[in-house]
Amino acid sequence: MQLKLNPSAIKDSVTDLRWWSSMGQIVLGCLLVAIAFVIFINPYDMVPGGVYGLALVLHNLFPSIQVGTFGYMFDVPLILTALLIFGGKFGGRTIFASFVTPGLMNLLDYLVYPNQAAIEALDPTLLLNGYVDLSSHLMLAAIIGGCFSGVGVGLVIRNNAATGGTDITGMLLHKFAKMKFANGVLLSDAFVVLCGLIVIGFGVGLPDGKEGQGLLLSLYSAVCIFVNAKILGYTIDGASRDKLLYIICDQHSEAMREYILHELNRGGTYIKAQGLYTRNDKEMIFLVVNRKEVRNVQHKIKEFDPRAFVVVTDAYDTFGEGFKPFPQEDGMPTE
Repeated sequence: MQLKLNPSAIKDSVTDLRWWSSMGQIVLGCLLVAIAFVIFINPYDMVPGGVYGLALVLHNLFPSIQVGTFGYMFDVPLILTALLIFGGKFGGRTIFASFVTPGLMNLLDYLVYPNQAAIEALDPTLLLNGYVDLSSHLMLAAIIGGCFSGVGVGLVIRNNAATGGTDITGMLLHKFAKMKFANGVLLSDAFVVLCGLIVIGFGVGLPDGKEGQGLLLSLYSAVCIFVNAKILGYTIDGASRDKLLYIICDQHSEAMREYILHELNRGGTYIKAQGLYTRNDKEMIFLVVNRKEVRNVQHKIKEFDPRAFVVVTDAYDTFGEGFKPFPQEDGMPTE
């Protein structure tokens, strides 16, 4: 009895597997963001921008309301506004991530603190029975919090979603104020940091006796923002960053062509060129490889044409066959 495979069924199974994998990464990213805020940021009154930074500012003024609940108060109106304005272009994954993240934050609060009073006070001495109290190591808390948050948000964005908040305000400013998306997010975060400076930096929302620590906390918040931005950029681009090679030869090399096509299993493009000084015709190969392949390619170039001239540079985004798929139409704007 011969077993026949259904190509359509196989394709559907692969698509389903990719969908579940992508959604799993989004949930993992949301969990990492929740861990960053609940364990390493909120207990030490750092304000690293974003909706959850603003939520922490308000929690300092209204301790009975959890940070995650304030997150819902901001995210829900923003999501509804985005749905009305962007319609189908506003991804369902972003809605999912925006609802999951604050919920995980509230859940973690109940898991890591012993009672409601500790949750309201965000007392680090009671966090996980005092085992994760970094009150004397605020720099470490800022760095670890920035790392967790950067990786978490990066995972969410890599799977065509966003955690809501200032990402949505950036989209709105991009549409109505003709502002670049990144600048819109930066402006929104700057407003949150300013609120944090007023409430926490000048001691308005801090307990008696801790007013003098406010400005120092603002500086640690800046460290957290910096680390978050660097880790976020690496998570989105760095782990899969490709290398772009411009290989300039005096003449066509069939051996180089065979190596690229059959050993590297890559494609490339011949570009006709001319030497600026000699005016001699040359041949330039435009080639994209991953970072692990660069060294082998360089050795092969030296072997095939020792007189070749090679330029290697970073390719931050490479789309097409063999690389990343093109962004979806309803994806987040990047500028």
